[in-house]
Amino acid sequence: MSKKKILNILKISFLSILFIVYLAPIFFALINSFKPSNNIIANPLSIISHSSIKNYIVAAEKMSFIRSFGNSLLITVLSVGLIILTASMAAYLFCRKEWKINIFMFYAMVAAMILPFQALMIPLVSIYGGKLNILNKWTLIYMYIGFGAPLAVFMYHGFIKGIPTELDEAGKIDGATNLQVFTKIVWPILKPITLTITILDVLWIWNDFLLPSLILIDAKERTLPLSTFYFYGTYSVDLGLMMAGLILTIIPVIILYLFLQKYILEGVVQGAIK
Repeated sequence: MSKKKILNILKISFLSILFIVYLAPIFFALINSFKPSNNIIANPLSIISHSSIKNYIVAAEKMSFIRSFGNSLLITVLSVGLIILTASMAAYLFCRKEWKINIFMFYAMVAAMILPFQALMIPLVSIYGGKLNILNKWTLIYMYIGFGAPLAVFMYHGFIKGIPTELDEAGKIDGATNLQVFTKIVWPILKPITLTITILDVLWIWNDFLLPSLILIDAKERTLPLSTFYFYGTYSVDLGLMMAGLILTIIPVIILYLFLQKYILEGVVQGAIK
């Protein structure tokens, strides 16, 4: 056997082990979601002998799944949509207009990515809750835009720099305004990086727990990750219902990821090259 084949076998074996290790937590959460809590405690690694969806029915009822799903969907869609809209237009302005303030604003956004959220969460909650008293889902969406825009601008900026300015000039010669040049010429070219940012931000916002736990005081506005915390008691945890709730929470984002996964690497690579 040649050295190249041996290296390929070792590479495939190593990647297979990593794949199994990565999927193991999801697999055990899935099989335990069909068991009662006492069976999970007795033998969490056992494969279920018969299927029962009772945990899913009870979990969906207790966590108000439909309402929580609607809240998560509204917050995620609006936040991601506004991040993409504002970041793409800001990055286009930074690339095409050689204003001195643009350089300052761009580097200010890049610097904002370094600042950890934990350093800001107490002042934010104090201002928006204690002084303004506006802790709700709309404030949460506003904060997601603020925290998500810097990375999106940075990624869009690297991609737009690779788009020839001659395309803009050709559009203007044909009578197009700056807005029409962006929407009809530049925006379609941004599809790969837009899908990449969409996936990354959806995964972040849909699964986020810390920021919603600080902002969403009203139980009727709680998202799915917050609703799964319902199964944690002061002195006990209903493991079966908790596992079922976790599976219900991650299913939508897994489906989205499976449909759009090919664009993640494509968009990141093209943005880096350009």
